[in-house]
Amino acid sequence: MRSVESIEHFFTCPYCWEEISILVDPSEDEQVYVEDCEVCCRPIQILVEIREGEIERFSASPSQ
Repeated sequence: MRSVESIEHFFTCPYCWEEISILVDPSEDEQVYVEDCEVCCRPIQILVEIREGEIERFSASPSQ
């Protein structure tokens, strides 16, 4: 069984506009979850699509 390493991805918080990073698990093809900003602590909805171990699509928007 092959070990899968997380991918560090940098993006801008949709609230405070600070650049922050998250670790993305490339073993899941599609991921949708809420992550709090490490700077302003507001909830961000994260959407990630992975293809062939690479991030194909990423969005970070205010959580409703």
